[in-house]
Amino acid sequence: MLSDNLHMDTANATLLGSVPDEGQVFCRTLVNKKGAELKVMDYGATIMALKIPLVNGEKIDIVLGFDTLEDYINSYSLSSPPYFGTVAGRYAGRINNGEFSLNGKQYFLNKNHGEHHLHGGFLGFSRKLWKVISISSEENPSITLEYISKNNEENYPGELTVQVTYTLTEENELQVRFTATASEDTIVNLTQHSYFNLDGHLNSISDQKLVINSKQILEMNEKLIPSGNFIDLKNHAFDFDEEKPPPISIDTTFVVEGRDAATLISEKNKLKLSVITNQPAVHIYVGGNCFGRIKGRENADYHTNSGICFETQNFPDAPNHAHFPNSVLKKGEIYHHQTTFKFENL
Repeated sequence: MLSDNLHMDTANATLLGSVPDEGQVFCRTLVNKKGAELKVMDYGATIMALKIPLVNGEKIDIVLGFDTLEDYINSYSLSSPPYFGTVAGRYAGRINNGEFSLNGKQYFLNKNHGEHHLHGGFLGFSRKLWKVISISSEENPSITLEYISKNNEENYPGELTVQVTYTLTEENELQVRFTATASEDTIVNLTQHSYFNLDGHLNSISDQKLVINSKQILEMNEKLIPSGNFIDLKNHAFDFDEEKPPPISIDTTFVVEGRDAATLISEKNKLKLSVITNQPAVHIYVGGNCFGRIKGRENADYHTNSGICFETQNFPDAPNHAHFPNSVLKKGEIYHHQTTFKFENL
């Protein structure tokens, strides 16, 4: 059921507040027949909560986040903003010196990460108010949000129309589908930036087990900018071919082998997360630290080991490396990104 029901939906949605010059911000909840719940906020197309039923009948919220809109907004003032649950874009990840060349023209993006460009710039898609254009509460409930990025926003070329659809299937899968079209040739790399912790908000992820389906990572310099080279994972500390605890610190791009990107397992809650994607990479990041300044949900003090991100995407800095997967979206073409986060009780 499409927008005919959006006015009624707004009446049933939870008002979180408003963003100056943009409008009111709402949170909407999807529930499937097994009782899984997904909460989505239209500021940043943000996943605020994802509650999954456990074997014992309890539900556990397995993504990090805040209770209020104000906290999400204030989190961008932290020394390392966490981007909890947001859509990162127009280009997720880092672009070296904020520069790239397209069709013989050099573009200079805003530098919001030292001398580099990160996650779309100062006001990327994570800080925009998205428009809800479709909601379904039927079988496999879903919500579709849209954002139109104007030509030259953050100095990117072309107007870009982006849609993200979150579907909560009856098999307890969170399906994330991105599409985008552009008024002229541009670059695009979108990702969903949720932090997962299968043991809940008050725990570390250190007791969980991680598998990553990859044989290579991107070589990066000290500023986490790709050199263009690849590192073989055989006998490497980041070889997660067999399950083992997540690293205490990681901010690394793994080249995905096939569509099965990664798996996370909680023995405590007998819960397994599988990440399946059509993207060439998964950037793994462990963190969530809010430096004691902003409380997380359940009054949690998030720290450097509070959650793990599975940022399925293209390679960082791909526009500057001809041998990396193509990041150019041409006028008249459609960008398509599909990722599934599948939850299973063990």
